[in-house]
Order: sequence, then C-alpha cells, then structure tokens
Amino acid sequence: MLKTQPRFSSCECLSINLSYIEYLNLLTPKSLSSVKRIKCMITTLKIINSILILIAVTMGLKQGWAMFSGSRKMIEMFSKWDFSVTGLKVLGVLTLCSALMILFSKTFVYGNVLMASTILLIIGFHLNEGNLKGVLIELPFFLLNLIIIYLKYPLPFKNAS
Repeated sequence: MLKTQPRFSSCECLSINLSYIEYLNLLTPKSLSSVKRIKCMITTLKIINSILILIAVTMGLKQGWAMFSGSRKMIEMFSKWDFSVTGLKVLGVLTLCSALMILFSKTFVYGNVLMASTILLIIGFHLNEGNLKGVLIELPFFLLNLIIIYLKYPLPFKNAS
C-alpha cells in the first residue's frame, strides 16, 4: 500500500506559515530530492558569485590604488592617451569608489556599472590605438562585472530602517 503524505491547499499552507519550499516538500518524496538539489545549486551559485565579487573588488582596489598613487606603469600607460596625473588620480578614485560600492547591496549595481564603464573606457583607448592585445587583457574584467550583475547580490538584503 502506498504511503501518501497529506496535501494542503494554498490557504492552509499560508495559515500554518510554511514557506513555498517547505510546501513543496510536503507534495511527494521525489520533490524533496529535487528541492534539495535546487537549494544546493542556488547555494553553489551564491558561493561562486561571492568569489567573483571578491576578485572584482580586489582587482578594483589594486588598480584604483595604483592609479591614485601614480605608479610608474599606470602613468606610462595613461600618458599615451594624454591623461594628466590629475586625471589619472580622478580615475583612480572612481575605481576605488566603484570597488567599495560593490560590497554593499544598495550600491551593488551602481558600483559594477561604474567599474565596467571605467574598464570600457580603457578598452576604447586600446581600440583607438589598435592594441588588440590590451583589449583582450581588459575584456575578461569587463565581462566579470557584467556576470556579477547578472548573478545579483549574493547576501540577503536587510533594509536598515
């Protein structure tokens, strides 16, 4: 004889305060394993996204600080594009701010868009001078920000009121 689990209507589910996933667990034993797989996939994606965010923030802080402090390599690269030292410092501050904005849920998308736009600016300068190697070096970092935006902020958003 088949053992059946009780089925609840959506009203009963709301009245006993079950989440949608817990409600799915009550349906069949097969759905229990599929729900666990979905939860595992979501958790894995959040972990991957968190790692990608840490990489983007680390690279943004490193490159932003190199621009702001006026490292020799950055001055050489940007002087080809007629950037002054002051312009390089401003771009460095923008990069530093965008890296820090990525860490917070309310400014997550803005930080990623700002960082992607600074990378796109550098890609444009490389294309203008015909340096495809420079474009290929910058392209993964540009795509990294777009992927992070697509995967969304990994931590639960808490509105601090």
